[in-house]
Amino acid sequence: MYAPHPSPFANQAGPAAGLTALDARARDIFRRVVETYLETGEPVGSRTVSRGGVQLSPASIRNTMQDLTLAGLLAAPHTSAGRIPTHAGLRLFVDGLLEIGDIGTEERREIDGRLAGRGKGFEEALDEATSLLSGLAGGAGIVATPIRDAGVKHVEFVALGTDQALAVLVGDDGSVENRIMTLAAGVTPSTLQEASNFLNARLKGRPLAEARSEMGAELAAARQELNAAAARLVEDGLAAWSGGPDRERSLIVRGRANLLQDAGASEDLERVRVLFDDLEQKEQLIGLLDGVNAAQGVRIFIGAETRLFSLSGSAVVAAPYMTGRQRVLGAIGVIGPARLNYARIIPLVDYTARVLGRILDGQDT
Repeated sequence: MYAPHPSPFANQAGPAAGLTALDARARDIFRRVVETYLETGEPVGSRTVSRGGVQLSPASIRNTMQDLTLAGLLAAPHTSAGRIPTHAGLRLFVDGLLEIGDIGTEERREIDGRLAGRGKGFEEALDEATSLLSGLAGGAGIVATPIRDAGVKHVEFVALGTDQALAVLVGDDGSVENRIMTLAAGVTPSTLQEASNFLNARLKGRPLAEARSEMGAELAAARQELNAAAARLVEDGLAAWSGGPDRERSLIVRGRANLLQDAGASEDLERVRVLFDDLEQKEQLIGLLDGVNAAQGVRIFIGAETRLFSLSGSAVVAAPYMTGRQRVLGAIGVIGPARLNYARIIPLVDYTARVLGRILDGQDT
């Protein structure tokens, strides 16, 4: 389900070389500090750790916490006597110490029920899944519409009047794309049928982008068998289906307000402001989600591990959603502060991605 990220300490020596370099005492104290911080959001002091059941004096705990600080796993914010995990420390914790459970029966039912609604279009299902995930996990839900590379199932030109037609393209994945076209003079119903037959014979089963790049030579050769009006219609149809702003990939973000719930201090509000700016970086966010597509499970990005979130110190938990034939369609996830509840969010993202994939693939849940 969750594929650990390569350790950031793989090439370092000393205490920061990973969990194997920490003795049992340091590992236990480190785990308790991180778990307490993720729960409260506040710096954790030695007395808090001691009250949590560690059979050591606060002084001994402070010494170990200082060693963990020197190793780059903990940090002391401002003048506080307590410690918080660094992004490197969070990465080490998530990859090596985090205990991931499973989602509850009620959450499974809610995810299954809301995503299985019949009649939802492709982007409606993505929007519903993103809103659902944001509500269950907190933070903001994000998903990028995938690159549509499905084969063409059927094309047709339908007359809307004397000077307009509807160009309809149906994909193998069930997608339908309609474009209203202005017709040149002399286009008759037989011309529309001729252009439809020509394209169906050459596009069926092929991705539109691939077929379109190869149609130039075929169309030039076919002008002898097509009348001028039909040839023009074929060219206009290909251009309409593959171009224009509607064909651009979009980024769906839901639940921005959740990011403000725990932002009390001025530095928290500034972090959220920077994160809101990050969420406007559409191309970079889509690129980040595209990087999840090759993963076998959930991927986690924390703070400065990505240039996009180096200033806001945010984290992303994302997973690919795919068809039953294991063809990756895209990735969906949750974005929020680095202090996410990873143990809860990882299984939520994983399950939502799997259900979404089945829904978009036309399978029953």
